[in-house]
Amino acid sequence: MYRTILLAYDGSQHGREALDQGAELTSLCQARVYLLAVVAHELGVALAEAAAPSDLPEREYQEVRRVLTAGAEELRRVGLSVETRLCAGNPAEEIGRMAREIGADLVVVGHREQSALARWWGGSVGASLLAHAPCSVLVAVSGTAPAR
Repeated sequence: MYRTILLAYDGSQHGREALDQGAELTSLCQARVYLLAVVAHELGVALAEAAAPSDLPEREYQEVRRVLTAGAEELRRVGLSVETRLCAGNPAEEIGRMAREIGADLVVVGHREQSALARWWGGSVGASLLAHAPCSVLVAVSGTAPAR
């Protein structure tokens, strides 16, 4: 059914749920799996960096790289062969771009509850992803994975 699965991972509890459910599907479908982490460029940080440069973007990049490496190690521990990708930009756009690039049949993302104000200000990655994804999207919700 699914031959290539893209797992979007940020290290959060919601991301871990996506990682777990994506790993389960990858095993069941005997699919190739890619693990993607996105360093989100926030407008406020970009403006602050322009006014007073610091090492904040590099520290953020290194933290996301650490999270990506840890996620890949977890997938390898359950017997999966995984390729990792790290990119920067708008998460929904980057996930969609990567899905097209690798020919993904499925994108798996975590679900995070947000207030109406947070959705208005920053948008919902899951909702925005629907406009950018070239394939099916699974939004993993905690407690919905099959028991192992």
